Amino acid sequence: MTTSHYSAGQPPARMPLSRERVLVGSMRVADAGGVESLTIRSLAQELGVKPMSVYHYVTGKDEIIDGIVDLVFGEMELPSAEGDWRSEMRRRCRSVRTVLRRHPWAIPLLQSRTKPGPATLRHLDAVIGCLRAAGFSLELTAHAYALIDSYVYGFALSEASLPINGPQTVGDVAESMMLEYLATDYPHLLEFTTGHVLAPGYDFGREFDYGLDLILDAL
Repeated sequence: MTTSHYSAGQPPARMPLSRERVLVGSMRVADAGGVESLTIRSLAQELGVKPMSVYHYVTGKDEIIDGIVDLVFGEMELPSAEGDWRSEMRRRCRSVRTVLRRHPWAIPLLQSRTKPGPATLRHLDAVIGCLRAAGFSLELTAHAYALIDSYVYGFALSEASLPINGPQTVGDVAESMMLEYLATDYPHLLEFTTGHVLAPGYDFGREFDYGLDLILDAL
């Protein structure tokens, strides 16, 4: 007969703290309230530990941000140098957009870190490798990478900032814009709003693939 490791009614021991747990907890805080809400105190509260315990695993907020930005990169699909570069880059870009919808706080931070982690470096290397394997010169690789990511990150930022977030919010937002007021002074905006934005099923997010394909076709 075996006996339980814990006596009746006694909760199991808390999961030991680790750097990974600190970073995952940090991401939860940032996802819930933005990166500005992430402090050692709020993180400790999320983890259920004392603030000083966190310092055993990270030196401070800068290291935490470096770490969670690397986690974001780790969620993105990598393009393969073995496949068709256009298909691989399209898949990668759609993945980046999906990840940034989960973590919108990360958008302005992706290119700001001076101590990139391993997932970040793998991502950069894979994108460059995909373009180089397709025959892009070093100069054209630089042009393509800058153009593609400017579009993807810019679209993600617009998508995160717009008051319209999917078809279900269009009606409320349009009503708040006072269409009668638009009719007086802004006829082109009124035509666009009533003829396109208020059409059944309108979703700003659908513009992403159109723009992405335009860029990839041009490259």
